[in-house]
Amino acid sequence: MKKFYVTTAIPYVNAPPHIGTMMDYLLADCLARYHRLNGLTVRFQAGTDEHGNKVARKAAEAGLSPQEYADKLARNFEEAIRAADISYTDFIRTSDPKHQRRVQEIWRRLKPHLYKANYTGWYCSGCESFVTDLAAAANNGVCPDHRQPYQRLNEENYFFKLSAFAETIKQAILAGKMTIQPDFRQKEVLQLLDGGLEDVSVSRPKQHVGWGVGVPDDDTQVIYVWIDALSNYLTVLGYPDDEAWREFWPADVQVIGKDILRFHAAIWPAILLALDLPLPKRLLAHGFVNIEGTKISKSLNNAISPRQIIETYGADAFRYYLLRHVPTLDDGDFTWEKFENAYNGELGNELGNLVQRVAAMIGRYQHGVIGDLPRPKHDTKPYHEAMQAMQLDRAFDFVFTSVRSLNVYLENVQPWQVAKRRDQGDVEAEAHLGEILAYAASSLEQIAFLLTPFMPRSAEIITKIFADGVITPYQGVLFPRLYKHTPAPSGQSSNATPSSNESSKTV
Repeated sequence: MKKFYVTTAIPYVNAPPHIGTMMDYLLADCLARYHRLNGLTVRFQAGTDEHGNKVARKAAEAGLSPQEYADKLARNFEEAIRAADISYTDFIRTSDPKHQRRVQEIWRRLKPHLYKANYTGWYCSGCESFVTDLAAAANNGVCPDHRQPYQRLNEENYFFKLSAFAETIKQAILAGKMTIQPDFRQKEVLQLLDGGLEDVSVSRPKQHVGWGVGVPDDDTQVIYVWIDALSNYLTVLGYPDDEAWREFWPADVQVIGKDILRFHAAIWPAILLALDLPLPKRLLAHGFVNIEGTKISKSLNNAISPRQIIETYGADAFRYYLLRHVPTLDDGDFTWEKFENAYNGELGNELGNLVQRVAAMIGRYQHGVIGDLPRPKHDTKPYHEAMQAMQLDRAFDFVFTSVRSLNVYLENVQPWQVAKRRDQGDVEAEAHLGEILAYAASSLEQIAFLLTPFMPRSAEIITKIFADGVITPYQGVLFPRLYKHTPAPSGQSSNATPSSNESSKTV
């Protein structure tokens, strides 16, 4: 059986998840669900990066051990991704003893490519990472994310010979062994590789970072994030001690944010080459989710929790906005006004109302029986092409084009008028009405199938309503009108159901 392995970047647990954090999970989940629909066995990794001084300091302030504090923080991410209906198969934590043992074995295998040397550089304690002299100068000596000056540190660390792999990584990309989407990001990486790579520090003195994986045979050093966290994509599969890892590596897709592309397109491939392992097939580097045109920032305190949306509007509405209205390959924007317009207008009025109308008409005109009339199949090639190309927003647009087309079709053929003619004795109207409603029901079945990767709960509800040739009632309204953050239009209450021909009935 064919297999598919998709990964997400593991976030650092020092801050709770926000809607931008969720993009990795949503995109990866969409791909995982799509490939399951196509019969593939899927492994889907998620997890948390938990080592470092920030966790240790916060733990001490809370009177907890670093492990106890990390346990508490990791639950925030597990709960958030479950609330968003993310169908991950594996959740890995860097504090897990299995991961730590495997990371130490990876270190041993990398030893021919490691050396110890003094390192002097600019360091941001907020990011817990070093930056180059060039980056420090470009930022005027101040971290733009944490608004604090860089520190000048001098340490004796282990270095990884990253510089030795630049040309090999470049040739692998040019040969299509590892591709990067979008294309302009791949060009950025190739330009970076053309300029050469500098060796990178992969350890920190234990006296400076006490909470982490110890370097084998050197109790003065702790393995740094580049090997500790990046290795999770392999250790979660069991590498190197469990041979089952061979069934799923190399990863088919690694979903990451654009801000960590350099690490995944340079340091991570170099580690894999040093281990004599194949590179991931594709890197999908998505953009940021901005809030009202502004980057999500701790200093601005403008982050929005996924639960703020999911608990009121449901997981599918949350998934809908971020997967359709945030471009897969570029930055997007969230405002409550845009979200509620999409929820009430597109989900409620276009999709939810359509399902209710069709089910209600079949119930009224045909006693709930759809019948066995031929059910037309529509060309879904553009949808599958977009999914294979990982242009998920474009595939989602295709689905909603089908929704709108079906709405237009019903307005044009007016089945309620055909039913009236039938009731007045028009014998041809009976067959015509049956054909119209069978076409509408079959179209909604297909729409539900295509929606499955994006909105699994709604897809399941729609399928159950129409799947058996007889309408199965659904007690409720798919997307009841809600105006929690923006004023309701004049004359509409916050829970009003739109009224139109056959649209005001509960399915």
